[in-house]
Amino acid sequence: MSQLNLLAPAKINLTLEILGKRPDYFHDLTSIIVSVNLCDEIKIEESSELEIFCSNMLIKKESNLAYLVANALRNQYKISTGAKITLKKNIPIAAGLGGGSSDAATTLIGLNKLWGLELNIDQLRPIASSFGSDITFFLHNGTAMVQGKGEIIRTLPQANIKYAVILSPDMPINNKTRVMFSKVTPSHYTKGALTRKLESRIRNRGDIPSELLFNVFDPISSNLFPELKSTREVFSEIWTEEIHICGAGPSLFTLVKSREIATALSLLLSKKTGFKSYVVKPTKAIEWK
Repeated sequence: MSQLNLLAPAKINLTLEILGKRPDYFHDLTSIIVSVNLCDEIKIEESSELEIFCSNMLIKKESNLAYLVANALRNQYKISTGAKITLKKNIPIAAGLGGGSSDAATTLIGLNKLWGLELNIDQLRPIASSFGSDITFFLHNGTAMVQGKGEIIRTLPQANIKYAVILSPDMPINNKTRVMFSKVTPSHYTKGALTRKLESRIRNRGDIPSELLFNVFDPISSNLFPELKSTREVFSEIWTEEIHICGAGPSLFTLVKSREIATALSLLLSKKTGFKSYVVKPTKAIEWK
């Protein structure tokens, strides 16, 4: 196998609840995540050295999660050869869509094949979780309930979602995730009831009612970032259904029942805000043997 061409999907969080703080100072969370078909493109080729080339020059090799997990996998299993990884970024970076984590998980899956390791998901999971909370989810994709720091995954049937529209504001926020989590107080903690109710509904192939969608960072982000608050207000003027932040933001999303309406909404949002907007639909889970 001399070359692999892979797609690394983005994700949206239907729920994101924080249950409390752990002894290791991370937060205990529960979330229902859905992978969607806004994808980075990854090409992995045989090479004597381990090297990575990224279309976004802002992402340096030393901080590129795909390179870091590749190097860890190579070292752990004492791989004598390398790989050339070419990454075309289509998912906005630092946008709450999990692009970097997805790239890392997809690279692990690809190198597992390229190097003939034949590792199962349980063997890849420790490397994935050591580099980021979302990476483990992207070893599964599809729809899943995520717990702990993000490393505990309970797979679900595909969520009954037709389309989603994602609006991705171009507003760089330094140390965004750290800043957002630092603003979480005990008043934001919940018991995970909304996530459990939505999990049950998805398991029973039910619909996704708007009253069960929730993200703890919705009010926090609006208070922290006035520009994001004003962007959200424009979104709300155009669209009367529920709007939520993706992960820790700043991307926003809403669920839409038809492609025609989703396309019209996406075009109008881009025109009104000047930011990129995407029409997406859920992707299937990875089938591990």
